Amino acid sequence: MIIKIRKDGKSYLVVTPDILIIGTRLPFDVFAKVENIIKPLFKRGTLLAPTTKMILQKRGVREMYIDAAHSAALLLYLKKESGDILPDFDPREFLRYSTKKEEHHQIERKLLIPGERITFSLYLLNGISITPLIEATALRPAMINQGITRAEGDIMIKKSDLPLYLEFVDDLLRSGALSGTGADTMREVALKEKSKAVMRGIIDDPRSGERIKEAIGLVGSITDCILNRRNALYNLLSIEQYDYYTYTHSVNVGVLSIGLGIDVGLEKEEVQYLGIGSLLHDVGKSAVPHEILNKEGKLSDIEYRIMQTHVVEAQKILSTQEEFPAKSLAAVVEHHERLSGKGYPSGLTADRISLFGRITAISDCYDALTTQRPYRAAFTPFYALSVLVDEIDDYDAEILQKFVIMLGKV
Repeated sequence: MIIKIRKDGKSYLVVTPDILIIGTRLPFDVFAKVENIIKPLFKRGTLLAPTTKMILQKRGVREMYIDAAHSAALLLYLKKESGDILPDFDPREFLRYSTKKEEHHQIERKLLIPGERITFSLYLLNGISITPLIEATALRPAMINQGITRAEGDIMIKKSDLPLYLEFVDDLLRSGALSGTGADTMREVALKEKSKAVMRGIIDDPRSGERIKEAIGLVGSITDCILNRRNALYNLLSIEQYDYYTYTHSVNVGVLSIGLGIDVGLEKEEVQYLGIGSLLHDVGKSAVPHEILNKEGKLSDIEYRIMQTHVVEAQKILSTQEEFPAKSLAAVVEHHERLSGKGYPSGLTADRISLFGRITAISDCYDALTTQRPYRAAFTPFYALSVLVDEIDDYDAEILQKFVIMLGKV
């Protein structure tokens, strides 16, 4: 039975988890009541896995809510039996998109202040389509308009325009355009953008000692930022992107691990060692072919084994860098190890996995789950944390509890 209620000024249809059809993609957003507040549970496009209903049962979710405006979509969904509701992409189209994506760089729309002039073109990524938004060059600058910030999708620039974009960010900081109300927020966003650019450079040239040194300096700035202003953590995260980018994921994992390191009581110096390792944890992906990194859907057994080599590759790269501290290596080589012994590359068990490895494993898995891909929706924070809790044999329970508390605002 479906009933209609009104909550917080909105109309919802109330359903039970029984209506979920395993193997289908949801054609609407689904919400749940958490501490008497209706919060996102599943995003539109979420592919329902066999464990979904079991996790909801363990979390005590007995009712779900769907925007009443989607009542027709709900009725159509209830007639489905199995299979995807959303069409899959043509593999050839997806490969072309993946290649094109590597030529672009995702940027933060908060810094695109209407009225400011830019000397680089802007593009919009939505699904597997990258289309021009504003054309601009150093000789023919353009003005940012209000509509740009409302465009649905990821805002992109040409990878070759990264120096121009960073110059634009520095000009905003120098000119005072980021002063006044919300100035701290904007400066933190600017720090995030610089960190993403540095990580992009490292992934392109992982043996650049100069770039590794620059990344280490940024970890110090991020650590100071979070220590001085706790809410900075949320501004340093990219949580609304429409696709996965290794450089953005690296910064997110670094920020989450630094925040978690502070919360478990590490001294500042130790937090920085942790931050360096977690920021650079995926540097070995520079040795993995783009076709595998950006593949649509599940990897084959051979592709998965190739993907797993990124941990050992990262160890090889960073072990030769004089600037990289040996203490930070544990976060790199252990971020895919699991307390149950089911991780890789060494199959370490609980007593052999370091604190850095335990922290980075949680941050890495959470960010991967909550990042959207063109072929699947991101997990909501609530559901992603529920998945981690359900796999508690793999993760440190005390650290995970602190992680859940830390992400309360997200």
